[in-house]
Amino acid sequence: MTPQQPSLGLPMVYLVDDEDVVREALSWLLRSRRLLSEGHASAEAFEAMLQAQSGSVRGAWPTSPSCLLLDVRMPGTSGLVLFERLAERGLLNALPVIFLTGHGDVPTAVAAVKRGAFDFVEKPFSDNALVDRVEQALARSAQAIQQRRAREQVQRALAELTERERDVMKLVIEGRPNKLIADALNISVRTVEVHRARVFEKMDVKSAVELANLLREQGQAPGA
Repeated sequence: MTPQQPSLGLPMVYLVDDEDVVREALSWLLRSRRLLSEGHASAEAFEAMLQAQSGSVRGAWPTSPSCLLLDVRMPGTSGLVLFERLAERGLLNALPVIFLTGHGDVPTAVAAVKRGAFDFVEKPFSDNALVDRVEQALARSAQAIQQRRAREQVQRALAELTERERDVMKLVIEGRPNKLIADALNISVRTVEVHRARVFEKMDVKSAVELANLLREQGQAPGA
């Protein structure tokens, strides 16, 4: 199933190939499966789009499930060089790359998969098999974007905590009862209860265990 969750926006498939006929054929194929696409005739054109996005989109890009169908050999910047640049920018999870290769490029494409590319498809390719892999790549992108948004939400919630709330949260996660937290921080038990309730409300959890699990899942240090 194509991931078209309203909260994530419509999926987009980017096509980077110097041959017009290939981009047109891919675009038609994707439309037949109700997938949007955007074609670029060179790696340079795609990078120009990325640069424009970085200036117009708030936060990380892409904001909706996306993947890239990338030709290996092109005039100017090659697909492999573009791939390495995307990897350096940390985009491969949210923008999985599927290489389109000729027979002679297969060993190179296999090596790229080992470095983080989603897959490679040899020309001429099976239409159904290619779109199946595209949909799987879009599903991975959707998962990566959801995880990124969850991390960002936790970071925003943590930023809203006062210094005292952070102190209380750290001791709550350690499993200390309110009386021991009050003693450790030299405050009243009632004050601990108030701060504890505010921490749970801001972090949108109902228990210390849920709070600890949330921070661990999002890679946040308990005392952050």
